[in-house]
Amino acid sequence: MSYQTLRTQYATLLKQFLKSTKEFDVLTTIPPDHSASETLYVLDSSFNPPTLAHLRIASTALQATPKPRPRLLLLLATQNADKPSKPASFEDRLAMMELFARDLRAHLATTPAFADTASSSEFELPVESLPLIDIGVTKKPYFVDKAAAIEGSDRYPVALEQVHLTGFDTLVRIFDPKYYPPHHTLGPLVPFLEKHRLRVTMRPGDAWGEREEQLAFLDALARGDRDAEGGRREWAQRIQLVEGRKPKEQNVSSTRAREALHSAPRDLDWLVPDLVRQYILSEEAYPRSEGGTAKV
Repeated sequence: MSYQTLRTQYATLLKQFLKSTKEFDVLTTIPPDHSASETLYVLDSSFNPPTLAHLRIASTALQATPKPRPRLLLLLATQNADKPSKPASFEDRLAMMELFARDLRAHLATTPAFADTASSSEFELPVESLPLIDIGVTKKPYFVDKAAAIEGSDRYPVALEQVHLTGFDTLVRIFDPKYYPPHHTLGPLVPFLEKHRLRVTMRPGDAWGEREEQLAFLDALARGDRDAEGGRREWAQRIQLVEGRKPKEQNVSSTRAREALHSAPRDLDWLVPDLVRQYILSEEAYPRSEGGTAKV
């Protein structure tokens, strides 16, 4: 399928979704399959573009529980779809999400958790062990509402457990009462954390403190320091903190990938997966005037 055909396909699917009354929908599954899964991993991002950081977060989670067959949802929020999406259009991002899904399956096929029944040359075939990857969209802007929209859709079994893959910065926002008017307590988190979980990649050394400080965030929740805000101590058991990049590793981000496209294209080799790299090098998703200015 050509890039133009892929982009046009997603433009059509997105238009249909925006006209519908649905709050969430799956546009594509890689590969096409309707097999049931017990756990749905959710990677919610702007994918502007998808990067090797996204790939690491998703692949480490999927490798941790390869059986029974896991499922991954790549989720894009379209609440601002009535305005131009910058610097990449939503249809470009969705096209890149599909390419990222193929890159991810190719990567997983070479890992110990999945390599026993698949090879990298087979990744586009419906190999039984490799995860199914859904490309999804939602009109909901906030985390709790997105999870509820997924749960309330007819796309997955009602009892399916969601495991949301986030960074530590997102965890801090999730637990900030200012996002839950009118009472500004953590009460709205109750329905989510009673059923679902969070897998959080730590980000030591940046604005969120060192590793010990980030671990202390969860310890404080378990100790009862958030009780007065409506937090519950048992929620700490529903949140898993995992290691992120090592201190000496290069920082990988969508912003850095957009900047590299025009200033140092070779850096894309360690910033984005192969099929995504080919797409952004051959297409005009990131015009030079906007490549390094827009933020994720």
